[in-house]
Amino acid sequence: MSLIQELKRRNVIRVGILYLVSSWVLLQFTDVLSSLLPVPPWAGSLVVLLLALGFFPVLILAWVYEMTPEGIKRESDVDRTQSVTPDTGRKINTVIVVLLIFAIGGLIIDRLIPETPNDISVADAEPTATTLPSDDRSIAVLPFADLSAAQDQRYFTDGLSEELLNLLVRVDGLRVASRTSSFAFRDSTLGIPAISKELNVGHILEGSVRKDGTRIRITAQLIESGSDTHLWSENFDRELVDIFAIQDEIANAIVIALEGEMGIGGEKVVNVEAATENLDAYTMFLTARELFIQRFRLPESIRLYRKAIDLDPNFARAWEGLAAVEVVADDWLYGDGIDHSALAIEAANQALALDPDLSMPLAVLGLLAARVDKNMIESMEYYKAAIAKDPKNTTAWLWQGLREKQNGYVDESIVSLERCLEIDPGYLNCLQHLADAYLLKGMTEKALTINDRVLESNFHSLGEAFVLPYVRTGHRNLALLTADIKFSVDNAPVIEWIRAIENPDADNSAGYARMKDWERRTTSGMKLSYVPHLLLAFKAYDDLAAGGSDSLWVLWNPEGDEFRKTPHFKKIIRDRGILALWRDRGFPPQCQPIGDDDFECGRLPGDH
Repeated sequence: MSLIQELKRRNVIRVGILYLVSSWVLLQFTDVLSSLLPVPPWAGSLVVLLLALGFFPVLILAWVYEMTPEGIKRESDVDRTQSVTPDTGRKINTVIVVLLIFAIGGLIIDRLIPETPNDISVADAEPTATTLPSDDRSIAVLPFADLSAAQDQRYFTDGLSEELLNLLVRVDGLRVASRTSSFAFRDSTLGIPAISKELNVGHILEGSVRKDGTRIRITAQLIESGSDTHLWSENFDRELVDIFAIQDEIANAIVIALEGEMGIGGEKVVNVEAATENLDAYTMFLTARELFIQRFRLPESIRLYRKAIDLDPNFARAWEGLAAVEVVADDWLYGDGIDHSALAIEAANQALALDPDLSMPLAVLGLLAARVDKNMIESMEYYKAAIAKDPKNTTAWLWQGLREKQNGYVDESIVSLERCLEIDPGYLNCLQHLADAYLLKGMTEKALTINDRVLESNFHSLGEAFVLPYVRTGHRNLALLTADIKFSVDNAPVIEWIRAIENPDADNSAGYARMKDWERRTTSGMKLSYVPHLLLAFKAYDDLAAGGSDSLWVLWNPEGDEFRKTPHFKKIIRDRGILALWRDRGFPPQCQPIGDDDFECGRLPGDH
C-alpha cells in the first residue's frame, strides 16, 4: 500500500484538514474576544504560533494512534479486520463540513453588516477620551524633566513647559490640554497611549531640561498618541542668553511638525516677544509663578517676584504675578500683619500701566473692588473685562463665579464655574465651588458626588461647607474629620460644631462658649470668624455680621432661613454693596424689593 493510501486509511489527512479548519475558526473567535477584552496586541500572534507548533504533533498522533470502540490504541495493536477507521473518517468529514458552514456563514454576515464602531452610529458618536479621531488636532504638554546635576531646577523646567503650553494655545485650530490636567501625569508610569487617552488628546509633547550655569540643553519630542510614534524630536543646546528665542524655536518646530499631519500652521505662526531682557529676572519669575500656582511657600513666591522686579522694573508679567499672589495672601497667610490688599492694588495697576492687554490684573482688581471698596458693581465689571481680554483665564471665571454665588446669582455662578471646568477640567477649586453651588440649591446628592472627586485629589479648602450635609446624610465621622481638617491646630473642640448641627433647636451656648475659649487660647491665629458655617450653626449672628467678607459664604445656605430674617443678614447685604448691585442688575430670584429701600429674601429655588 502506498504512503498516500496509508495516510488516508489512518485518517491522517482528514485530521490535518480538521486541524486547519478548527484553527481558522479559533483565530476568528480570538479576534472577536481581543476586541472585547483588555488583552495585549501580541495575543493573536501567540495563538497563531501555538497552533502552528501543534500541527505536526497532531499528524504524528493520528498516524500512531487509532480510535476504537474500546478507546484510543496504538495502530499497530489493532486488528485491521476489526478497524473502524472508515466510520471515524465519516465522523471527521461531518465535523469539517459543520465547521466550514459556520465559518462561511460568519464571513457572509461580517460582509453584509455595515461596520460601526462600538455599535454607535457615526452620526451620533461624539469624541470621547476613548474614541479619538486619527487626525485629532489636539496636544498635551507634559512637565519637562529636570536633568540638571543638582536636580534643583524643577520650578524652572515646569515654568518652561507652561510657557510652551501657553504659546501653543495661540495656534488656531489646535486644542491644548490644560496645565492642571497635563501636569497631573508628572512622573507617571503610564505609557503615552494611556496618558493621551486620559487627557483626550492626539499628541503629546514631552522633554527634558539640563541647565548648567549659562548653558542649557532642552530636548523635546512630539509623539502621535495612537501609534506611539515620534513625529519630531530635537535637541537645543544654547547659551542661556535668550530663552524666549528658544521657546519661539521649539513652539514653531512643533507647529511645523503638526502641519503635515493635521493641516495647521505651516508658516511661522508663533511669535514670542521677550518679556524681559534680564535672564535672572525671568528665572525668578518662573519659580515664583510655580510656587503661586501650587499655593506653596507664598512668602518665597512674593520675595522672588519682587526680586525679579528689582532686576527689571518694566517686567509687566512679574508685576502681574505679584498682584495675583498678594491678592490671595490675605486668605492663605492670615495673621502675618501685612496689608496684602494694598500691595496687590499697587502691583495690578503697575502691571496694567506697563501692558494694558493683560487679563489677570483686571481680575485681581475685581476681587479687590469687592473686598476693599465693597463695590460689587465695579467688581463684576472688572471680571467681565478680564474675561474679554483672555476668555481662557480660568481664574477670572472662577472669581466671577464665586462673586456671583455670594451675591445670590447662583445659577449664573454655576454657568461660570462650568465654563472654568470646560477650559481646565482639572481645576479643583472650580470643581469644589461648583459642588458648593449645588449645595446652596438644595441638590445635596449631586453636590456630594462632585465633592467626592475633589476629595480624591486631597483638596478640601472649602471643606467646611460640607460639614453640615455630611451630618445630615448620616456621615458623622466624615463630618468630624472635615471639621478637624479646617482647624487642624491645637485640638479645636469641633465636636461642639457637630452637636450644634445635630440639635439646631437646643441651647448650644455652652458649646459655643467652649469654641470661643479655644479661640482665646490658641496661638495659631485661627479665628472662628474664618469659619462662617460654624457661626451659622451656633446662630452666632452678631459674630457672623462682624466677620467681614467671610460671612458672604453662608448667605444662601439652605438652613439659613432664620438668619435671612434677621437685621444681621440685611446689614451684610447693605454693607458689602450687594443691595446696590441688585438694584443695578436686578434682584436674584430668592429676593424681592420692598418699597424704595428694603427687601426680603428666602431660600434659593432648587431641589429642596
